Amino acid sequence: MALQDKYKELIDTANASGVTNLQVAETDGVLHIDGEAPSGAIKDKLWDLYGKIDPNFKAGDLIMNVDVAAAAAGTKATVTTESTDLNIRKGPGTDQPIVGKAGHLSTVTLISKTNDQWWLVKTDAGVEGYAYAQYITPKA
Repeated sequence: MALQDKYKELIDTANASGVTNLQVAETDGVLHIDGEAPSGAIKDKLWDLYGKIDPNFKAGDLIMNVDVAAAAAGTKATVTTESTDLNIRKGPGTDQPIVGKAGHLSTVTLISKTNDQWWLVKTDAGVEGYAYAQYITPKA
């Protein structure tokens, strides 16, 4: 089965959901999907669909780099770790790769709440990913 066939529903959903600059390419047995989602909810929807196609994200045959468009700005929040940096991850889970860090007491922008444990955030440096909600406090 070709990877574009395996992930057809994910690609079709990205197209139907208004993901812009959508690029789909297969290189060395890995499918790359890149683009900009119109909202955090759409990005979460794509990750949920990916999780249904490849439970626990174990196949290792897809790299999804879909960021939320800059127009979908949200609430500012403070990183409230004890003293260390907060890991920003590619997906909602500690098994996902770290794509960046947010410093202790720094400010991040909340894009969407994935669930009670994970929020999609963007740092002031422009790093976008998922952070553990326990260490993020929205500003009043």
